[in-house]
Amino acid sequence: MDNISNIIKKYHVNDDKLEYDFNKAMEDDKFRRVVSSLKIPKKEIMKHTTKIEECVEELNNCSKCKNLFMCKNTVDGHVYYPTVENDQLIMCYIPCKYQKKADEDSAYYKNIELYDMPLEIRNASMKDIYTDDASRFEVIKWLKKYIDDYKLGIKNKGLYLHGNFGCGKTYLISAMLNELAKLEKKVAIVYYPEFLRSLKASFNDDNEYMIKFNYIKKVELLLIDDIGAETATAWSRDEILGNILQYRMQQHLPTFFTSNFNLEQLEEHFSLVGKIDEKVKARRIMERIKQLTINMEMISENRRK
Repeated sequence: MDNISNIIKKYHVNDDKLEYDFNKAMEDDKFRRVVSSLKIPKKEIMKHTTKIEECVEELNNCSKCKNLFMCKNTVDGHVYYPTVENDQLIMCYIPCKYQKKADEDSAYYKNIELYDMPLEIRNASMKDIYTDDASRFEVIKWLKKYIDDYKLGIKNKGLYLHGNFGCGKTYLISAMLNELAKLEKKVAIVYYPEFLRSLKASFNDDNEYMIKFNYIKKVELLLIDDIGAETATAWSRDEILGNILQYRMQQHLPTFFTSNFNLEQLEEHFSLVGKIDEKVKARRIMERIKQLTINMEMISENRRK
């Protein structure tokens, strides 16, 4: 067993080693700058020399980095950095400028609910839409005006946008809605056929069913995507779509649609088996859609090919 003198000697050796390593590290300019920012005693800092050296190594990585994809640090988009809490040095991961920018750019995600939509729809942006097709100009102009008016508190009717497959209908309206989500507006973008299937799947759970249904019915801005692609039933037409449209019409909530059907074709789709009473119910749905939207057609190149 070590006697007291040997234990004291060990501590002195350890202290000498800590101080040696610290002084050696202080020869580096970046290490000195990090240390100078820490307002705690030298003895406390010396205990963390190795960790501060890791910080300096990550700072060196950052100095050569051009974007998040080039990040070489342990945690992407972050740098291992010391902070002081209650006179104790704490190492933590701090976001770099690129990560902060990415976080700012994606902050609006919290305002968007996607129902079975591809994730790129969440990133759809007005600045990224292609304008090399003149058939899209009128729609793009309309969407830009809608954004400008909404910022001024003017809530115009939504849009029923129909056209051929793959011409970008969903992307265009989603890009506009994402701009409004950046203004802290709540948005839902719903692939309608799958939304109906998910509602059916939650029949046995009244709470889940009503949460889904009521959110879509009451959200501030709603896009019902690919209406007409669903299998038409009396339930989906009258109990689901009819109630959603009636509520949104009464509350003046902006509602948007995309479809491969024009309005006449959609009415035929809702007429089901062609009985007279079914045609009346279909016409009632169409009147609500017309009350909520203006009608535009976009026939453009199929970019999905």
